Amino acid sequence: MGAINVGTAPDSWGVWFADDPQQTPWARFLDEVVAAGYRRIELGPYGYLPTDPQQLKAELDQRGLTMTAGTTFEQLHRPDGWESTWQGVAPTAELAAAMGAKHLVVMPSMWRDADGSIVEERLDHAGQAAHGKQVTELGRRVAEEFGVRLQYHPHADGHIDNQHTVERFLEETDPEQVSLCLDTGHISYCGGDNLELIRKYPSRIGYLHLKQVNPDVLAAIEGQELSFDQAIERGVMAEPPAGIPEFPPLLDELAALGVDLFAIVEQDMYPCPPEAPLPIAARTAAYLRSHGGGVSL
Repeated sequence: MGAINVGTAPDSWGVWFADDPQQTPWARFLDEVVAAGYRRIELGPYGYLPTDPQQLKAELDQRGLTMTAGTTFEQLHRPDGWESTWQGVAPTAELAAAMGAKHLVVMPSMWRDADGSIVEERLDHAGQAAHGKQVTELGRRVAEEFGVRLQYHPHADGHIDNQHTVERFLEETDPEQVSLCLDTGHISYCGGDNLELIRKYPSRIGYLHLKQVNPDVLAAIEGQELSFDQAIERGVMAEPPAGIPEFPPLLDELAALGVDLFAIVEQDMYPCPPEAPLPIAARTAAYLRSHGGGVSL
């Protein structure tokens, strides 16, 4: 059985941006991570946590925290997208690696804007193939230059989002260079099947984001063409174990892969009251700890 090593992320404290007065201050976030019972974090948006490696390492060490990954976006489907993508990838990967992280979580750019408007056409077959080659090259380069593994994160309203585009992406990328960050909430939000993806592509699962969707809210907003941001404002994300997918069968299936995985809890709720994140994070940690079966906090 593989170990499911659970941590959390700034996202669970309502943090989506490097600097926003609505967000939890970074020092409070780190303190509350520890109070909630976690020992692992992701970097979050580059610039939210201190970017000086010595300062950040000291802040983590004094709280007994380790970092699992950096997180960033890409625009590699665009003809001129490599330079802008690398400008975000390089500092994020460098800082994460300096903290001892071995992974870089990369997300697609959006075809739908936060206000619900369509900003780009979806990728066709040729576009998906070209995009896959570019992501493969990105994976090769971040491994070579920073020693981190590219974990690709499908994202609602992104060019890789639903079951079809995820499977197509896995076919168009080199497994030697690119693994899948399975975000359970985004897959469920987009109508996909997390268990099916694990069973069809067991060797591609390299990293996890654990979150759940409220099926009642999801059903109520169906057909309204809302953006993911607008759906979050309607309460589409659920505190475990109240939503879907159910975690116990999912965690059992993942543990049965026989490999150790990092699983980062995310509770999408930007913006949120400052007192809201800690109780949710603590309850979620307690729930996951009670599962057993390879789960380690």
